[in-house]
Amino acid sequence: MKITIHRGTDQIGGCVTEYEHEGWRLFVDYGEELPGSPKTGELQVDGLTHGDLSKSALLITHYHGDHIGSITKLPEALPIYMGEVAREIQLVLSNHLKTVFPAHKEMVKLLQKVHTFKAGIDFTFGPFNIIPVTVDHSAFDAYAFRIEASGVSAYHTGDFRLHGFRSSNFFKMLEQYVGKVDYVVCEATNILRPNATSKKESALQRELESLFKEKKSTVVYLSSTNIDRLFSLYHAALKAGRPFYVDKYQKDIMDVVVNSKSMWTKSSLYRYGKYEPETLMYHQFDKNRFFVSDSFKEFLDKKGYVIIARSNERFEDLLEQIPGEKQKVLSMWNGYVKEGTEAYNENLANSLNDEYDYMHTSGHIDMKDLREFFHQLQPKAIIPIHTDSPDEFAKEFSDEWQVIRLYDGQSITLTSIYGVDLCGTKI
Repeated sequence: MKITIHRGTDQIGGCVTEYEHEGWRLFVDYGEELPGSPKTGELQVDGLTHGDLSKSALLITHYHGDHIGSITKLPEALPIYMGEVAREIQLVLSNHLKTVFPAHKEMVKLLQKVHTFKAGIDFTFGPFNIIPVTVDHSAFDAYAFRIEASGVSAYHTGDFRLHGFRSSNFFKMLEQYVGKVDYVVCEATNILRPNATSKKESALQRELESLFKEKKSTVVYLSSTNIDRLFSLYHAALKAGRPFYVDKYQKDIMDVVVNSKSMWTKSSLYRYGKYEPETLMYHQFDKNRFFVSDSFKEFLDKKGYVIIARSNERFEDLLEQIPGEKQKVLSMWNGYVKEGTEAYNENLANSLNDEYDYMHTSGHIDMKDLREFFHQLQPKAIIPIHTDSPDEFAKEFSDEWQVIRLYDGQSITLTSIYGVDLCGTKI
């Protein structure tokens, strides 16, 4: 089985990985490159972007833009597979954005034809046997894949972590569905960010609950598709006795999860409590504004609130009209508000105005947990992707495992015997 990393060996996001065997090609993810990353331009990959597609397919790990955002550029004949709930969440997102971004109009059409899979239920494509393994990430219904062909097995991690709400049974699932594997193609987002995962999601939720009890009026900025955080905030507000407000788009996303048949929705975290989230109403004569009545303002003044906001004029207008000394919270990566960086979001920075609490934890695994993960799988070798420092990753883990440092476009042939062939050289 041959692996080619077409993009993602030295950047976070935009990863494209190919598994090839006997002329059959299985690709994993085809997303957008992140702001600030080195731009590689449009990829030209035989069997993916052009050429004979009769023996090609694409697997999507999750719905974040750096993993799925470019699939509308691919030929219509290419079969695409993703999780059932992830597909529904992406539909809500794309329907929300399609009037502003034409690519999302195309995404809505494409998603109608996407094939779906379920966690733990294997399927085949040509010589490949594929087991989707559900993982904990800041995207709901995210997956890793165990991919096997002719006795050679690889585990493609996608993005994942072990400090979230859904991590407690992860090693049991690995034992049941994955076992030992020959190779791991592994995300390494946090190799240079040792403090990014210093807090568990459960601990963060307790801190948020305490804040909501202390502060009568709180406005939280976060990614609307960070499902775990969204539901965590909702339950923290419920326990604190504060009304919880979202707009229709955010409520639609929450409803998709609550009404899904995902194995995770057995948890009370993904179910509504005594009161559902309140939906902010649009103004009858101006859809670019929310309707704010005197009775609504009186209710907020009496009860307080937690509002999930975004940095746009509609929410700015709302916050100007409603009462209360507002405590603002940033619950997403703070790189978006650091001026001078490529990821800087001026609108978000202006909305926060340097007066906010930073309450966040990463959606990606830390290196201590990653070492435990490798001990479980016992791979012959590890190939880092989705990282801006593969060399640091090699330094971190080469004491116990062979770490293969590839470059974009480079291929490697994997065998069931210890050792691999890299560009004709034994390593």
